[in-house]
Amino acid sequence: MNLIVWVPLLLPLPAAPAARRLAEALPPRAAAWLLAASAGALAACSTAALALLAGAGALRLPPVAALGHLVLPVVGDQVTVPAACVAAGLLAVVVVALLRTLRRHVVEPARARRAAAATGTAAGDLTVLPDAVADAYALPGRPGRIVVTSGMLRALDPAEREALLAHERAHLAGRHHLFLTALAVACACHPALRVLSSPLSFALERWADESAAAAVGDRRVAARAIGRAALAATRPSAAALSATAGPVPRRVAALLTPPRVGVRAPRVISAVLVSCVALSAGCAVEAAHQLHGSIEVAQGESLRG
Repeated sequence: MNLIVWVPLLLPLPAAPAARRLAEALPPRAAAWLLAASAGALAACSTAALALLAGAGALRLPPVAALGHLVLPVVGDQVTVPAACVAAGLLAVVVVALLRTLRRHVVEPARARRAAAATGTAAGDLTVLPDAVADAYALPGRPGRIVVTSGMLRALDPAEREALLAHERAHLAGRHHLFLTALAVACACHPALRVLSSPLSFALERWADESAAAAVGDRRVAARAIGRAALAATRPSAAALSATAGPVPRRVAALLTPPRVGVRAPRVISAVLVSCVALSAGCAVEAAHQLHGSIEVAQGESLRG
């Protein structure tokens, strides 16, 4: 295994800004898929590279070599023991971060659902909390719930309330929480991917905005509902999927203009991103193949053949 194993660890540095730029040129739904998928692929490749580095170093240890039935030293790689130790430490940090991320995205929504059920009044998929503070958000689960406070309902007229609820239902129908979880997991694997968090949140809110506008049949009503909901909210919503999340002025401005049709992604940025993802995956696979070959040689299989 040669220096090719380091490539997946470095490629997220140019790939993440390219994904961010490309997402700005795409419709919301396509942008959300692009950001989540590219981040997931890059994170998987970088984590695999860390595992390969740590594994190659571990094979130099006599107890591990004995477990692998290695009769010869592992040769043909340029991984030093210090580099392998650093990789193992980083891999441990990644595992801890992954566990914390999954806990936050699984346990906290369940806790919020129980709290809403205990204090709110349920009607269908809607739970109304007796709270003067204006707030509204979607809670994923089986089934998903829309939580809205009485203060938010009083701040909007009937048409605006319909648009607000349509926005939150779009979050649940599109399973937007899975996009956020996927990116959070990717960010736990590689810090360079954190720059995609805000763009993904914005893309998901815009996706829900467009769905709400289509549901009520009036883009201006949807824009007015989002603007008034944001003005009524006296504090930022603690929920990730909230109608008042993200840069509200940009979202309102987008709704007040016709939706973009037939948008073409910038070719240069697209080529850069695709090349980074493909090269990262290719290098990770090649590094794994090289390590496997080195292990076979160390086990004496090539000599027996």
